[in-house]
Amino acid sequence: MRKPFQFLLFTLLFLALPLSVNAKPLDEVKQYVAEYYKGELKGDLHKATTINEVIGLLDPYSAYFTAKEMKEFEDAINMNSTGLGIIIEKHDKGIYIAKVLKGGSASKAGIVAGDIITHVDGVSLLPLTVNEASSRITGPENTKVTLTLIKQDGKTQTQTLVRTTFSVPNIDAALLYGNIGYIALYSYSQDAVSLVREEIKTLTKQGATSFIFDLRDNGGGYVESAEQIIGLFPQAHNAYLLADNEGQFLIRAQRQTIQFPADTFVLINGLSASASEMTAAALKDQSAATLYGKTTYGKGTMQAFIPLSDGSYLKLTVAEFFGPKGTKIQAKGVTPHRETATALVTAHYDAITAKYKNYRQTAALKNVPTTKTFTITLNEDVKSISENTIALVTLGGQKVEVTTNITGNKVIVTPKQALKAKGEYVLLVHPQMRGANSRLKKGTSTYITVQ
Repeated sequence: MRKPFQFLLFTLLFLALPLSVNAKPLDEVKQYVAEYYKGELKGDLHKATTINEVIGLLDPYSAYFTAKEMKEFEDAINMNSTGLGIIIEKHDKGIYIAKVLKGGSASKAGIVAGDIITHVDGVSLLPLTVNEASSRITGPENTKVTLTLIKQDGKTQTQTLVRTTFSVPNIDAALLYGNIGYIALYSYSQDAVSLVREEIKTLTKQGATSFIFDLRDNGGGYVESAEQIIGLFPQAHNAYLLADNEGQFLIRAQRQTIQFPADTFVLINGLSASASEMTAAALKDQSAATLYGKTTYGKGTMQAFIPLSDGSYLKLTVAEFFGPKGTKIQAKGVTPHRETATALVTAHYDAITAKYKNYRQTAALKNVPTTKTFTITLNEDVKSISENTIALVTLGGQKVEVTTNITGNKVIVTPKQALKAKGEYVLLVHPQMRGANSRLKKGTSTYITVQ
């Protein structure tokens, strides 16, 4: 199938198009909008006398970038930045913080995704475009900026931050209990697929036999990276269905030599957007993974960055994308197979119980105290218990150190440290325990929540 553009998705890659010689930037913008814009115009394009007027006729994802703003945008996707470490979007109350990058001054100051910036250095952002607001928020390294914020609890707060230059790790990985590999990807940067491939290799060498892939709070990035990431899943042969002004095109995933297992768990939430949603829709449409979490953001349009003759750029919505089977994403999002506010905890529990599918699941223990001890009772006196027979596991993490004490037919399990308030755990009893005359024939698992 023909792919009409080379896209950057979170917005899209550079697009070089023919235009008449000596055209002014305003005329260039009008011509590109007339030919390639995918969306509804909110007025008469020909009557617009400035580029900003043209942008005002377009959807919220189309914008005008200076060369400096374009560089800052690329750096943000590739997790390199000078500023506060935030990704922003337009909001009816000002500027919405879609993502807070780890390592930036905003993160260190306690600013979180979902906060809304209403003023910068006392200037209201309400009448400004995203780019105009960004130019006020960003600035030279080690300079100060004062933000007025509406926090998620509705309260207004003013904070002064120092702009810094930083490079943020784009990936986190760990081997969770049960030989379950965990990989979190924060942006679809140009090197995203190589980062994920390396972590799959490393975790597999450490013993991982199943995986959890975390796309929560991932705001997107390059389309090609999304096509490559989708190619990590063996059952996902297609990446998305593209619809532009010339028609519809089914785009194939870029197959990778290293892949996730077929039973991989993928985590999403309301801040998983754009390329993350492309991935989630492709996996769901092709039954290539199980999705956990909350419905995604709902951004199913693509933008192209088009260089203009004066060195600036037009970011223009040129297409809409759907799941490979036509699943609509724009303004709807992708719903998970399993809706849960504790996606990692739930996926880890399901991954553990899938590994021990023959174990008997006992009644859950809910709202136990942080000082809880656990009693395991057999039908006869306990004769012996090996070191790895009992595992108290922090869901989303590792095994908790415990002591065991045998008293007749009971085993008392005591955590060496207090359990985490509001934490969730699973207690596994593997079938190595021996009674006076027999051995435990089947293991058990018990789900636990803490007060």
